[in-house]
Amino acid sequence: MPRSQGHQAKEIGTTLKKSRSKWYLIGFCLTSLTMVSCFWFFSLREAKNLKAQDAIFQATYYFEAGDFDKALKGNADHRGFLDVIKAYPYTTTANLACFYAGVAYMHQKEYDQALFFLKKFKAKDFILQARAWCVMGDAYSEQKKHKEAAIYYMKAAHYKANSVYTPGYLVKAAIAFEADAQYKNAYRCYQEIIAQYPTSRHGSSLAIKEASRLSGLC
Repeated sequence: MPRSQGHQAKEIGTTLKKSRSKWYLIGFCLTSLTMVSCFWFFSLREAKNLKAQDAIFQATYYFEAGDFDKALKGNADHRGFLDVIKAYPYTTTANLACFYAGVAYMHQKEYDQALFFLKKFKAKDFILQARAWCVMGDAYSEQKKHKEAAIYYMKAAHYKANSVYTPGYLVKAAIAFEADAQYKNAYRCYQEIIAQYPTSRHGSSLAIKEASRLSGLC
């Protein structure tokens, strides 16, 4: 290879090496920045969550006492669920406050508001998440939207299914299905109770009786 060509190839190699080094450095900086940002975000969120836990205490007390208006709106001295949700977004406590707010609005027969907040609530806990979907089903039932009600009752029933809560949710789903003239689906709900939860309080008598009645409508 002529000397000029060898020199040119060497320069190209050096340029490529510098370019790779530059991109490695940029990638390292971006990764580090992302890690620092995530750490800062989660640290800040945890600090906010601790404040939110203190703020929600009195609202929870009002909720358990049945004073749902104060639980939602608070008073001059204490925050309500709505204020906690607004003041501490993206925290686990604000998420829980959405559940409480939804149930509180349900008690006040404000079904659209109940649905609005319950749709915001997300949890891995099988009791609370299923309960939220069940209350949404109740809200739709009260609005005579039986098809939507059945969907959420079924979601509640089949989320980490268990012998304690699932049969009751299936009964609610069956009632909603029947109200929507979906007799076959209603029948299937009772059949599921009979087959999988025969020892539950719904399995021995109610489910058998209702399945027998619906069998003639399917």
